[in-house]
Amino acid sequence: MTESGQLFSINCSGGGVPKLPVTEATVTANGVEGDWQNDRKYHGGPDRAVSLFSLERIRALQEEGHPISTGSTGENLTLSGLDWDIVVPGSQIEVGDVLLEVVSYTTPCRTIRESFHEHKFSRMSQKHHPGWSRVYARVLREGTLRAGDAVRLTPAQFAPQSWLESLLA
Repeated sequence: MTESGQLFSINCSGGGVPKLPVTEATVTANGVEGDWQNDRKYHGGPDRAVSLFSLERIRALQEEGHPISTGSTGENLTLSGLDWDIVVPGSQIEVGDVLLEVVSYTTPCRTIRESFHEHKFSRMSQKHHPGWSRVYARVLREGTLRAGDAVRLTPAQFAPQSWLESLLA
């Protein structure tokens, strides 16, 4: 089963947030070329090469009164049209020529506080608000992205957790 959507925005910065939109970018195993992180201990690396978030979640947060915008919380790719609830570790996302695998949820930090009413950046915490987090992905196939590229999501296939679950499947 796959789901489809669109690459709404590619976002880069010389370090930190906000990340600003660009029309095209090359993605390698190290991430989006032209994008840098100030804190390499917690950001970047092969398993955190690309950060992704949902345009629909951004708009919902705006409706709640948060001054968030695309790139303001550090996502490299803003995707539209996907059911963000099924974008989980193990999912694969094909964006244009690039193939990504979601590895983990991001942990929000104080650097994004300006994007939230009363600096309540925990609103993006997977722990406190499941399904509202950005995600990190590794790059399985490198390539070039352009805003507007098609997006295809292949949901994660989880092995049954127990013999009972396998009987119920």
